[in-house]
Amino acid sequence: MVNLTIDGQAISVKENTTIMEAAAQYGIHIPKLCYLKGINEIAACRVCVVELEGKNRLITSCNNMAEEGMVIYTNSPKVRRHRKANVQMILSQHDCECVTCYRSGNCSLQKIANDLNILEIPYKAEIERQPWNKNFPLIRDSSKCIKCMRCIQVCDKVQSLSIWDLEGTGSRTTVNVAGHKTIEEADCSLCGQCITHCPVGALGARDDTEKVWNAIEDEEKIVVAQVAPAVRAAWGESLGLAKEEATVGKILDALKKMGVDYVFDTTFSADLTIMEEASEFIERFTSGELKERPMFTSCCPGWIRFAKSQFPHLVKYLSSAKSPQQMFGAVMKTYFAEKLDVSPEKIYTVSVMPCVAKKGESEMELFYQEYAGRDIDTVITTRELTQMIRAAHINPATLQDIESDRPMQDGSGAGVIFGATGGVMEAALRTAYYLLKGENPDADAFKVVRSPGFQENHGVMEAEFKIDNIRVRTAVVSGLGNTRALLEKIERGEVQYDFVEVMACPGGCVGGGGQPIHDGEELAFERGKNLYDLDQKSEIRFSHENQDIARMYEEYFEKPMSHKAHMLLHTEHKVR
Repeated sequence: MVNLTIDGQAISVKENTTIMEAAAQYGIHIPKLCYLKGINEIAACRVCVVELEGKNRLITSCNNMAEEGMVIYTNSPKVRRHRKANVQMILSQHDCECVTCYRSGNCSLQKIANDLNILEIPYKAEIERQPWNKNFPLIRDSSKCIKCMRCIQVCDKVQSLSIWDLEGTGSRTTVNVAGHKTIEEADCSLCGQCITHCPVGALGARDDTEKVWNAIEDEEKIVVAQVAPAVRAAWGESLGLAKEEATVGKILDALKKMGVDYVFDTTFSADLTIMEEASEFIERFTSGELKERPMFTSCCPGWIRFAKSQFPHLVKYLSSAKSPQQMFGAVMKTYFAEKLDVSPEKIYTVSVMPCVAKKGESEMELFYQEYAGRDIDTVITTRELTQMIRAAHINPATLQDIESDRPMQDGSGAGVIFGATGGVMEAALRTAYYLLKGENPDADAFKVVRSPGFQENHGVMEAEFKIDNIRVRTAVVSGLGNTRALLEKIERGEVQYDFVEVMACPGGCVGGGGQPIHDGEELAFERGKNLYDLDQKSEIRFSHENQDIARMYEEYFEKPMSHKAHMLLHTEHKVR
């Protein structure tokens, strides 16, 4: 243990604890902008400086260790003067029009400036403005970038894609797409981790809320919305709702109050995905097709983009099943349109997703009979959903817990856990077991594939199961850096699996790039626990027991993997 004094308080911490961490353990907050533990510890912003007794120069607290006998002042006059001047310099290169920034009220720079009572900027304003394609799902505003390098480090160290890099020298140093490429030319997976780790509004998702409002206003359109499983685990965070209060039924009620005509829970199409994907896996596995390489899940569009650009030769091993989002869109514009007796063109499909890559995925084309268009017309993120609730002046306390509309109302616990890493695998194995044996396993028989946290097994969970005499080797991985490492091991023949689930974001969809932002906090696994609790309490815990799914197959698709199912619920993955 190391003994030191911080702001007059005698404290004792373990060796190799930073001054910032030592102070935090005793409730002493030191502001910061660039620091991310284990990812970005470069002391670039110098907002976290403290005064060390006996030393003339201030030191950064994020990367200096607490040492025996230190006497530290975190808020001395000297520290305050330096910190204020430094933040004022940062603001002189920052577009300070906060009212038009989506991070207003949730911006680390804004909070620190307010705390320091900065009312004027004494330095000449030099705002950098680079062109950007505003139609791309990921938006970068260079005028707000503070060069903290978090985006570079997250993309490099966590996601292994290195999309961002520094360019220029001296005072002209800035962040841009690496290799002098445009963002469209880069191998961006659209995971959005750079967005959720940016401390300001320099990175964000394309805002599509006006498209939804316009569709609602259009009397010729029937607006149909679906809400992804991971959204319910996070939407209440921005509205002050406890997790017990923030139910999916209240999201559906909010959408109805906004003017959406029909509302559905994506757990329905998650169950539909399982029926198709589990059937496909059994077919490919029993035919011997997966002897050399496993079948990979296809629910995560960030992973699909990654596979197509980084491992194109493995694309043929991706499941051909569309994601739950796209399946629901296809069903809405065919099965549901027929139920309503309207043309598919009148149906306007909206998805509420925890993900930025879903905006890109929605651009997939759908051709069926005389209809030519898209499964999904607009995708909004969890953040955009809460913004729309505020824009509609809906008091969250007045929302009721309503049911989805018919005929696609039922959803199982297996569909709910799609939002957490390991959930797709567990749901698929529950149904694969039933399809092979004709009876249900224990609902928790495959919970070993659940990831207990970020650190264990470097993001990979391996498990082997025996169903009668059939051995099934599985792996679950989240985070694209972990995914790259796993795929390289598969390529070298060091490991062999039959079925692999991949999620681009650490922790799965619950940690997606469209979720609420809490600077410096990782909440994915806490949100995931919420989904597993909902599964545990579900009346139906197997996708194949969803009666609305069974009815739809009986009335429309006939059976999983039928010709019509292939036409509408499956896709052909083409290399980028």
